[in-house]
Amino acid sequence: MFGADKGTADKLDGKKLHIGIVQARFNEGITNTLAAACRAELLALGVQEKHIKHVLVPGALEVPVALQAMAESDEFDALIALGCIIRGETYHFELVANESGAGVTRLALDYQIPIANAIITTENLEQAIARQTEKGTDAARVAVEMANLLDELS
Repeated sequence: MFGADKGTADKLDGKKLHIGIVQARFNEGITNTLAAACRAELLALGVQEKHIKHVLVPGALEVPVALQAMAESDEFDALIALGCIIRGETYHFELVANESGAGVTRLALDYQIPIANAIITTENLEQAIARQTEKGTDAARVAVEMANLLDELS
């Protein structure tokens, strides 16, 4: 083992972190709930309200460009992508899901910044509703834990 494993509480300590959130407006009923759960968890983990920047974009395909602007600003310890893509009757679902996901991952690797991807993809509205709160909370926890991990590794 390379070093002593920090306790879970240390890994989820957001007191010193600056977090950026990019929320897609498409399927806004779901994404608003994702955002509310995410923000509430960030605050519960100690992230200061003034250190959370939350921006809105039209849809999931626009999320990566806003994340890129945030990553380039060098102001954030971690970023969070929030969106909701619900399968429709056309290939558009696959295109949006694949391209938005690939864009988020590419940015995390290119800028070496943790990005919690909570752009949920579901077959129907009921599945989205069932996941909206949990995935928002999970995104906050992933962002804080990964920001602390990368800080520890550098």
